Amino acid sequence: MDAVDFHFDPMCPFAYQTSLWIRDVRAQTGLTVNWRFFSLEEVNRVEGKKHPWERDWSYGWSLMRIGAALRRVDPTLLDEWYRAIGHELHDLGGKPHDPTVARSLLARIGADAAVLDAALADPSTHDEVRADHQRVLDAGGYGVPTLFLGEQCLFGPVLIDPPKGAAALTLWTVVTGMAALPHVYELQRPKTAADAELIGRSLRPYLDGRDWVSMNRGEVVDVEALTAAGSPPDPNRHGV
Repeated sequence: MDAVDFHFDPMCPFAYQTSLWIRDVRAQTGLTVNWRFFSLEEVNRVEGKKHPWERDWSYGWSLMRIGAALRRVDPTLLDEWYRAIGHELHDLGGKPHDPTVARSLLARIGADAAVLDAALADPSTHDEVRADHQRVLDAGGYGVPTLFLGEQCLFGPVLIDPPKGAAALTLWTVVTGMAALPHVYELQRPKTAADAELIGRSLRPYLDGRDWVSMNRGEVVDVEALTAAGSPPDPNRHGV
C-alpha cells in the first residue's frame, strides 16, 4: 500500500492524534497521504438547525473550506494547514476556529492571509468539502478518522498517545492487514479506568480551546463529566 486518503475534521481530537501517527508512517515509508474532509458539524446537525454551509462562519467547516482553497494551489499547503490547526487546538488549547487566529496560522505556514477571505467568498469550496464528506457517507462511514486504502474504507484507528517509530509501523501493518480482509468489520479494546484518565488528560487542551457543544448522534455530550466518571466519549459515535 503506497497511498492512503485520510478524511478528517480539524476540530476532532481523535482524528488529530491519528494524523500524527500517519505522518510518522509517512516519514518512515514514503507513504502518500491525501488529506480529505469530513464534517462532524454536518453529520451531527440537529434537525431544524442550519447546515454548516448556510452559515457565514462555521468552525471546522470554514477551516476546511480554507484547506480546500490551499489544496488547489498545493496539497502540501493543506498538509501544513491541518498540522497548524491541530497543534493550535489539540496541543496548545488555542482557538484556530477564531478567524483572527486562523489568519495568523495561514501566515505561519507561509500562505497569504487573504486566502481566508478568498476561500469564504468562493462557493465552490463548499462543494469541495461536501464532496469529500459525501464520499465517506456513501461508503457507510460516519465519523473521523476515516481512511480509504484503495477502495477499502476503514474507521480509525482511534488513538491517544500515537505510536512512533517501529510501533507506528506495527500499527500500519495491522491497519493494512484489516483492509485486506473486507469481512472483518470491527476490533475494539475495552477501556479501563486508567484509559479513561489518560483520555481525559489528552483531551484537556481541546476542552480548553473549543467554543461548541460536543455531539454524539444528535445527543449533547458533556465530555468532562463522562471522563470524570470513568466513561470517556466513544469516538465510534462520530467523535467529539
